[in-house]
Amino acid sequence: MAAWSNRRMWAVVGAGHGGQALAAYLALKGENVSLYNRTPGRLEGIRRRGGIQLEGVVRGFARLALATSDLEEALDGATIIMVVVPASAHSELATAMAPYLQSGQVVILNPGRTLGALVFAHRLREAGASPDVTVAETETFIFASRYIESGRSMIQGIKRRVRVAALPAMRTASVVHLVRPILPQFVAVGSVLETGLSNIGAIFHPAPTLLSVSRVEGESEFDHYREGISPAVARALETLDAERLEVARSFRVRVLSAKAWLASVYGSVGETLHKAIQNTPAYAGLKAPSSLDHRYVFEDVPTSLVPLADLARVTGRPAKLTEALIVLAGAVTGIDWQARGRTLASVGLGDLDVHEIREYVAVGFRTPHRRHASGPARLGSFAEPAAEAVRAEVYGARAEVYGADDLLETEATS
Repeated sequence: MAAWSNRRMWAVVGAGHGGQALAAYLALKGENVSLYNRTPGRLEGIRRRGGIQLEGVVRGFARLALATSDLEEALDGATIIMVVVPASAHSELATAMAPYLQSGQVVILNPGRTLGALVFAHRLREAGASPDVTVAETETFIFASRYIESGRSMIQGIKRRVRVAALPAMRTASVVHLVRPILPQFVAVGSVLETGLSNIGAIFHPAPTLLSVSRVEGESEFDHYREGISPAVARALETLDAERLEVARSFRVRVLSAKAWLASVYGSVGETLHKAIQNTPAYAGLKAPSSLDHRYVFEDVPTSLVPLADLARVTGRPAKLTEALIVLAGAVTGIDWQARGRTLASVGLGDLDVHEIREYVAVGFRTPHRRHASGPARLGSFAEPAAEAVRAEVYGARAEVYGADDLLETEATS
């Protein structure tokens, strides 16, 4: 892997709710930041103002090095590329970025949802990108933020801990070392299976929307979390979450339950998931979708539920509620989400078993294996020491940074 420059240069791809806020935040930290958006209109206010006015828990006027709709210009010379676009756009974006990526650059998906880094890296390989480009992903976006207009964003809260992993896992420690001086919230975890299966959006976004479809298509606004997640809906979410946790156990991945995640990130507690959600101030006033044409369906079903169901299939323990929600989403939208969604087959890993997938995300390539007449493929013995060394390195890095608490942080920057 190529050595990185001591001088960080950031490129933020996407100028929406998250991207514009992140670009401003990094610039207020004194970093050299370029911001890219495919449509120039999103950048007009930034150019007119000369920067981005950041409001909320972080305040200040941020001047960027560049705001552009030229992807090559935005990526040129960047050390770290923060991708902040809907996960459903990752595949197309990877193909577009491939010709301009340079050896040693780091691409971080914020967040990757489930199988995100695998999809992005697969598309880069298909498009002939340098093999020395590292792809990493976070489990969640660092901010609760809102796009007000071009050149104005609000950060309502900053998560204290954002789990991140690289593909392969042997590069995670280097990625975290690179970003933590500016984003100390980023902590290393074992692999992209851990970040992908920590995708809480899979639990909190599509199911409440689909189970409240008549209200979503109605005339009156309502709160997604406080009203859309009733006690009965919350019980369904607990069943859905149990399926996610079972998949994680099968892959020997440590993830938090949805209820524990709320306590970890927001300090919200309750006897049940419903009560914990009701006790989360950050969710107050967040409106439910006003139609099914919303990222809670069009992003979260294909990039969260479909891959979760596929990973469950590999374990031999089908995720029945997950599968049912995919079918329901197809019935109400008229779209075959299973065909459109992320699967292991779509990233060239459809023939691997649980053990082989774990080894792939650790070392980044298919290791030689032998076929047993009575069972699926297994790795050859030489791969085991290498994979164990990778795991020891990554888990050592985790131990150094896992001491911080997880309460929501507020911060003021002038």
